[in-house]
Amino acid sequence: RWDGHDDIAAVWADDAEYGVAHWQFGHDTYGFRDNGDIIAIRASGGRESLVTLSLDARGIATDMKTLALPFDHFDHVSVFEDHLLVVAGSPTHSSCILDVAIDTGQWTVLQRSQGNSPPLNTISVPKTVTFPTSDEQIAHGFYYPPCNPSCVAPTGSLPPLLVFLHGGPTSSTTPELDVRKQFWTSRGFAILDINYRGSTGYGRAYRQQLDGNWGVTDVADCVCGVDYLVAQGLANPDQIAIRGGSAGGFTVLAALAFTDTFSAGACYYGIGDLEVLAGDTHKFEARYLDGLVGPYPEAKSLYRERSPIHAIDRLNCPVIFFQGLDDKVVPPIQSETMVAALKAKGISVAYLPFEGEGHGFRKSANLRLALESEWYFYGKVFGYDVSTIEAPFDF
Repeated sequence: RWDGHDDIAAVWADDAEYGVAHWQFGHDTYGFRDNGDIIAIRASGGRESLVTLSLDARGIATDMKTLALPFDHFDHVSVFEDHLLVVAGSPTHSSCILDVAIDTGQWTVLQRSQGNSPPLNTISVPKTVTFPTSDEQIAHGFYYPPCNPSCVAPTGSLPPLLVFLHGGPTSSTTPELDVRKQFWTSRGFAILDINYRGSTGYGRAYRQQLDGNWGVTDVADCVCGVDYLVAQGLANPDQIAIRGGSAGGFTVLAALAFTDTFSAGACYYGIGDLEVLAGDTHKFEARYLDGLVGPYPEAKSLYRERSPIHAIDRLNCPVIFFQGLDDKVVPPIQSETMVAALKAKGISVAYLPFEGEGHGFRKSANLRLALESEWYFYGKVFGYDVSTIEAPFDF
């Protein structure tokens, strides 16, 4: 709270997050009631709740109460009189718009993001995992076990593992129901949905561990997460793949180039050359890499050292690329350069460009094609039957 002159005071001190990475506009994480009380999204341990902060005459919070709601992911808070409108989700409910009576906690769903959710017994509910890193810190994520009541895995077998990477890279993943993740768990895959150090939702110190370390800390945490799950008997060490888009796509390529942990990778509109990104991205993210890698061109050698395009000689497993041809954030040249370099080396590689798509696919036909193509790709790599799918590419 600022008094308009010289005094700045903390309204509320808490070991939690009350903000998000604003990659799009309109992510309101708090609002005010007519009496001055604050309704806010509180994030702790990767999960979120809605809280009411009661303020005194100075505008300082004296009490916090949690609204009892069966959701643990929230966004777009809007307060009107004694009601709250908010987007909410949970591991068993996809996002919906809620109307919440603040004083009673009663809530009504106004609109759902999808008409029907999968039956509860088919949903893989994520478990929170915290694991040690290579430098004696900790990192976080969510583990999704395979789940399909119609299928039984062979006795004594372990599931293949997909490591999911969020974008940003300082964004985060949440445990909210995402049917695209259930696509994989219903087909026998386990998932590590990782919030490597640098992700929001775990405090400022956690977020700042990626400063100057993009391409290092995130990659190391992915490897440590895999090692942790393998040691727990939750994943097949011989069938580990990694997938991600945008900044997550960069970490995919860096993990494949600079480690030997993964057997395959899927890169969605990802970054292979940090130097190109530094000079060819859009205005909103201009100079963003100065904090994540170093000032450019002063740190040019570091940009080259961390760019997968300059480590093709170390990348030795199959990769599939997906790219929107209208992408202005990560232009197609990024994927095209990586594909050409891998083909020249003789690495098995597939490339699916999508006309009319930008940074993140929107058309349902393309979303379906991308998922089925990735499923087909892993089948070819890991040796499971994909004969029911018409080959979407030459491989």
